[in-house]
Amino acid sequence: MARVNPIPEGCHSVQPYMMFAGCEKAMEFYAKAFGAREAMCMKGPDGLVGHAEMQIGDCHIMMADEAPQMEAFAVKHYGGSPISLMLYTEDCDAMYARALVAGAESLREPGDQPYGIRMSGVRDPFGYKWWIGTQIQVMSEGEMQQATLATHGAV
Repeated sequence: MARVNPIPEGCHSVQPYMMFAGCEKAMEFYAKAFGAREAMCMKGPDGLVGHAEMQIGDCHIMMADEAPQMEAFAVKHYGGSPISLMLYTEDCDAMYARALVAGAESLREPGDQPYGIRMSGVRDPFGYKWWIGTQIQVMSEGEMQQATLATHGAV
């Protein structure tokens, strides 16, 4: 019998699983803002998304409509999310602009950081924070610490 790969095709060992009040709207937003493509969407008889997956670059994000009976709530239930997502892309500035046009709120305009990443940040309409970055310089951990200390006074 052939061995089955324990990690599904296209997935990584850790996958974010995000809950929404309005999962279909979130899927539309991620497609517009981040170029995500739908990999799967299963709806229940009530029309709510029970499970969906979107692919952004080489990663999948899993998502569903909130399900209070399973204690699975959207960000608003908690008054905000302590979780942020880091999204690396070829062009930080272009993706940041696309996200704003799609309805995101700016948290940080694009700018070069001392640790070799051009970085921006947005909050999506559903309450999740996304940090959008493009590596502009390859640096060792020591170089990153020195550059950050020199710029900010602390790491």
